[in-house]
Amino acid sequence: MPGLYKQLEKDVRYQEGMKACMNCGVCTAICPAAEVSDYDPRMVMNIVQERDEQELEKLLKSDTIWRCGECLSCKTRCPRGNVPCYVIQALRALSIETGFFIESEQGRKQLAIKRTVGDHILKYGYCIYIDEVDLETYPEQGPVWDWLRKNRNSMMKRLGTSYSEDRSGTLRNTTQESLSDLQKIFDETGGTSRFEKIEKYSSEKAKELGKEFSSGKDEYWKFVYNKQENGNNP
Repeated sequence: MPGLYKQLEKDVRYQEGMKACMNCGVCTAICPAAEVSDYDPRMVMNIVQERDEQELEKLLKSDTIWRCGECLSCKTRCPRGNVPCYVIQALRALSIETGFFIESEQGRKQLAIKRTVGDHILKYGYCIYIDEVDLETYPEQGPVWDWLRKNRNSMMKRLGTSYSEDRSGTLRNTTQESLSDLQKIFDETGGTSRFEKIEKYSSEKAKELGKEFSSGKDEYWKFVYNKQENGNNP
Protein backbone atom coordinates (compact mmCIF):
# COMPACT_ATOMS: atom_id res chain seq x y z
CA MET A 1 0.00 0.00 0.00
CA PRO A 2 1.33 3.49 -0.82
CA GLY A 3 2.48 5.64 2.09
CA LEU A 4 -0.05 7.91 3.74
CA TYR A 5 1.34 11.02 2.10
CA LYS A 6 1.21 9.44 -1.33
CA GLN A 7 -2.46 8.67 -0.75
CA LEU A 8 -3.16 12.14 0.64
CA GLU A 9 -1.55 13.88 -2.33
CA LYS A 10 -3.95 12.15 -4.73
CA ASP A 11 -6.93 13.94 -3.17
CA VAL A 12 -7.92 17.00 -5.19
CA ARG A 13 -8.95 18.77 -1.99
CA TYR A 14 -5.41 18.45 -0.67
CA GLN A 15 -4.05 19.66 -4.00
CA GLU A 16 -6.33 22.71 -3.90
CA GLY A 17 -5.92 23.37 -0.19
CA MET A 18 -2.16 23.11 0.32
CA LYS A 19 -0.33 25.88 -1.53
CA ALA A 20 2.54 27.49 0.35
CA CYS A 21 1.74 27.60 4.06
CA MET A 22 4.10 29.77 6.10
CA ASN A 23 2.48 28.77 9.40
CA CYS A 24 1.41 32.33 10.24
CA GLY A 25 -1.62 31.24 12.28
CA VAL A 26 -4.21 33.47 10.63
CA CYS A 27 -6.38 30.40 10.00
CA THR A 28 -6.42 29.58 13.70
CA ALA A 29 -7.16 33.19 14.63
CA ILE A 30 -10.24 33.30 12.40
CA CYS A 31 -11.45 29.72 13.05
CA PRO A 32 -14.73 29.47 15.07
CA ALA A 33 -13.90 25.89 16.12
CA ALA A 34 -10.52 26.98 17.49
CA GLU A 35 -12.33 29.51 19.66
CA VAL A 36 -14.39 26.88 21.46
CA SER A 37 -12.08 23.83 21.40
CA ASP A 38 -8.44 22.82 21.19
CA TYR A 39 -8.66 22.59 17.40
CA ASP A 40 -5.72 24.35 15.72
CA PRO A 41 -5.70 24.39 11.90
CA ARG A 42 -2.20 25.87 11.87
CA MET A 43 -0.94 22.80 13.73
CA VAL A 44 -2.67 20.53 11.23
CA MET A 45 -1.08 22.32 8.27
CA ASN A 46 2.30 22.15 9.97
CA ILE A 47 2.08 18.39 10.53
CA VAL A 48 1.06 17.81 6.94
CA GLN A 49 3.96 19.89 5.62
CA GLU A 50 6.52 18.05 7.75
CA ARG A 51 5.72 14.83 5.86
CA ASP A 52 6.35 12.63 8.88
CA GLU A 53 4.39 9.41 8.31
CA GLN A 54 4.13 8.59 12.00
CA GLU A 55 2.86 12.05 12.91
CA LEU A 56 0.37 11.94 10.06
CA GLU A 57 -0.92 8.59 11.27
CA LYS A 58 -1.40 10.04 14.76
CA LEU A 59 -3.35 12.90 13.22
CA LEU A 60 -5.59 10.52 11.28
CA LYS A 61 -6.32 8.64 14.52
CA SER A 62 -7.05 11.78 16.54
CA ASP A 63 -10.17 13.81 17.32
CA THR A 64 -8.49 16.87 15.81
CA ILE A 65 -9.50 16.38 12.18
CA TRP A 66 -13.16 15.99 13.13
CA ARG A 67 -13.47 19.38 14.84
CA CYS A 68 -13.53 21.54 11.70
CA GLY A 69 -16.99 22.86 10.86
CA GLU A 70 -16.07 23.35 7.18
CA CYS A 71 -17.19 26.99 7.30
CA LEU A 72 -14.25 28.04 5.08
CA SER A 73 -13.41 31.09 7.22
CA CYS A 74 -9.78 30.02 6.79
CA LYS A 75 -10.09 30.31 3.01
CA THR A 76 -11.10 33.95 3.22
CA ARG A 77 -8.10 35.01 5.31
CA CYS A 78 -5.04 32.99 4.29
CA PRO A 79 -2.42 35.32 2.77
CA ARG A 80 -0.97 32.47 0.70
CA GLY A 81 -4.22 31.05 -0.66
CA ASN A 82 -4.20 27.87 1.41
CA VAL A 83 -7.46 26.28 2.47
CA PRO A 84 -6.97 24.27 5.69
CA CYS A 85 -10.60 23.17 5.47
CA TYR A 86 -9.92 21.38 2.17
CA VAL A 87 -6.88 19.70 3.69
CA ILE A 88 -9.03 18.59 6.62
CA GLN A 89 -11.59 17.12 4.23
CA ALA A 90 -8.84 15.13 2.53
CA LEU A 91 -7.53 13.96 5.90
CA ARG A 92 -11.00 12.83 6.95
CA ALA A 93 -11.41 10.85 3.75
CA LEU A 94 -8.03 9.18 4.27
CA SER A 95 -8.87 8.42 7.90
CA ILE A 96 -11.99 6.55 6.80
CA GLU A 97 -10.21 4.86 3.90
CA THR A 98 -7.53 3.49 6.24
CA GLY A 99 -9.91 2.72 9.11
CA PHE A 100 -8.01 5.03 11.45
CA PHE A 101 -11.20 6.96 12.27
CA ILE A 102 -12.32 4.29 14.73
CA GLU A 103 -9.36 5.11 16.97
CA SER A 104 -10.82 8.47 18.06
CA GLU A 105 -14.02 9.34 19.86
CA GLN A 106 -15.06 11.93 17.30
CA GLY A 107 -14.04 9.70 14.42
CA ARG A 108 -16.21 6.83 15.60
CA LYS A 109 -19.22 9.14 15.37
CA GLN A 110 -19.00 8.83 11.59
CA LEU A 111 -21.19 5.75 11.96
CA ALA A 112 -23.89 7.81 13.67
CA ILE A 113 -23.78 10.36 10.86
CA LYS A 114 -23.81 7.68 8.19
CA ARG A 115 -26.82 5.91 9.72
CA THR A 116 -28.80 9.13 10.07
CA VAL A 117 -28.04 11.77 7.44
CA GLY A 118 -26.43 9.34 4.99
CA ASP A 119 -29.04 6.61 5.12
CA HIS A 120 -31.91 9.13 5.18
CA ILE A 121 -30.74 10.65 1.92
CA LEU A 122 -30.87 7.27 0.22
CA LYS A 123 -34.12 6.19 1.90
CA TYR A 124 -36.16 9.38 1.69
CA GLY A 125 -34.22 11.77 -0.53
CA TYR A 126 -33.86 14.14 2.44
CA CYS A 127 -30.93 14.72 4.83
CA ILE A 128 -33.37 15.21 7.70
CA TYR A 129 -36.83 13.70 7.63
CA ILE A 130 -39.55 14.29 10.21
CA ASP A 131 -40.35 10.60 10.65
CA GLU A 132 -36.82 9.99 11.95
CA VAL A 133 -36.46 12.96 14.33
CA ASP A 134 -37.71 11.35 17.54
CA LEU A 135 -37.13 12.56 21.10
CA GLU A 136 -35.15 9.49 22.07
CA THR A 137 -32.43 10.47 19.60
CA TYR A 138 -32.95 14.24 19.67
CA PRO A 139 -34.23 15.13 23.18
CA GLU A 140 -33.27 18.77 22.65
CA GLN A 141 -36.25 19.13 20.28
CA GLY A 142 -38.54 19.19 23.30
CA PRO A 143 -42.24 18.38 23.95
CA VAL A 144 -43.63 20.74 21.31
CA TRP A 145 -41.75 18.86 18.62
CA ASP A 146 -42.90 15.55 20.12
CA TRP A 147 -46.52 16.70 19.84
CA LEU A 148 -45.98 17.93 16.29
CA ARG A 149 -44.41 14.66 15.25
CA LYS A 150 -47.20 12.58 16.77
CA ASN A 151 -49.77 14.72 14.98
CA ARG A 152 -47.76 15.26 11.83
CA ASN A 153 -50.31 13.95 9.37
CA SER A 154 -52.96 16.52 10.33
CA MET A 155 -50.44 19.29 10.98
CA MET A 156 -48.63 18.84 7.69
CA LYS A 157 -51.97 18.97 5.89
CA ARG A 158 -52.95 22.20 7.65
CA LEU A 159 -49.58 23.71 6.73
CA GLY A 160 -50.18 22.92 3.07
CA THR A 161 -47.30 20.49 2.64
CA SER A 162 -47.22 17.41 0.43
CA TYR A 163 -46.05 15.16 3.27
CA SER A 164 -46.21 11.49 2.26
CA GLU A 165 -47.94 12.37 -1.01
CA ASP A 166 -46.93 11.65 -4.59
CA ARG A 167 -47.15 15.21 -5.85
CA SER A 168 -45.00 18.33 -5.91
CA GLY A 169 -44.49 20.29 -2.72
CA THR A 170 -42.68 20.27 0.62
CA LEU A 171 -41.92 16.86 2.15
CA ARG A 172 -43.37 15.04 -0.87
CA ASN A 173 -42.48 11.42 -1.48
CA THR A 174 -39.30 11.15 -3.50
CA THR A 175 -39.91 9.00 -6.56
CA GLN A 176 -38.23 5.64 -6.81
CA GLU A 177 -36.56 6.84 -9.99
CA SER A 178 -34.98 9.75 -8.12
CA LEU A 179 -33.90 7.50 -5.26
CA SER A 180 -32.30 5.14 -7.77
CA ASP A 181 -30.48 8.09 -9.33
CA LEU A 182 -29.22 9.14 -5.91
CA GLN A 183 -27.90 5.65 -5.31
CA LYS A 184 -26.10 5.71 -8.66
CA ILE A 185 -24.50 9.04 -7.77
CA PHE A 186 -23.24 7.57 -4.50
CA ASP A 187 -21.96 4.50 -6.34
CA GLU A 188 -20.09 6.50 -8.98
CA THR A 189 -18.59 9.12 -6.65
CA GLY A 190 -17.34 6.66 -4.03
CA GLY A 191 -20.00 7.47 -1.45
CA THR A 192 -21.29 3.92 -1.31
CA SER A 193 -17.78 2.56 -0.86
CA ARG A 194 -17.16 5.12 1.88
CA PHE A 195 -20.32 4.05 3.70
CA GLU A 196 -19.28 0.41 3.44
CA LYS A 197 -15.90 1.18 4.98
CA ILE A 198 -17.52 3.07 7.85
CA GLU A 199 -19.72 0.04 8.56
CA LYS A 200 -16.85 -2.43 8.18
CA TYR A 201 -14.38 -0.72 10.50
CA SER A 202 -17.10 0.22 12.98
CA SER A 203 -18.08 -3.45 13.17
CA GLU A 204 -14.50 -4.33 14.06
CA LYS A 205 -14.43 -1.69 16.79
CA ALA A 206 -17.76 -2.83 18.17
CA LYS A 207 -16.43 -6.38 18.44
CA GLU A 208 -13.32 -5.09 20.21
CA LEU A 209 -15.50 -3.19 22.72
CA GLY A 210 -17.97 -6.03 23.16
CA LYS A 211 -20.88 -4.00 21.79
CA GLU A 212 -23.77 -5.45 19.77
CA PHE A 213 -23.50 -4.42 16.12
CA SER A 214 -26.21 -4.98 13.54
CA SER A 215 -27.92 -2.04 11.85
CA GLY A 216 -29.81 1.12 12.66
CA LYS A 217 -29.71 2.34 16.26
CA ASP A 218 -28.03 -0.74 17.71
CA GLU A 219 -25.95 -0.85 20.90
CA TYR A 220 -22.74 0.34 19.27
CA TRP A 221 -24.56 3.15 17.43
CA LYS A 222 -26.03 4.41 20.69
CA PHE A 223 -22.60 4.17 22.32
CA VAL A 224 -20.88 6.37 19.74
CA TYR A 225 -23.86 8.71 19.39
CA ASN A 226 -24.21 9.42 23.11
CA LYS A 227 -20.54 9.23 24.08
CA GLN A 228 -19.32 12.48 25.63
CA GLU A 229 -15.77 13.78 25.61
CA ASN A 230 -15.56 13.55 29.36
CA GLY A 231 -16.18 9.81 29.09
CA ASN A 232 -19.71 9.94 30.50
CA ASN A 233 -23.00 9.35 28.79
CA PRO A 234 -25.68 12.06 29.09
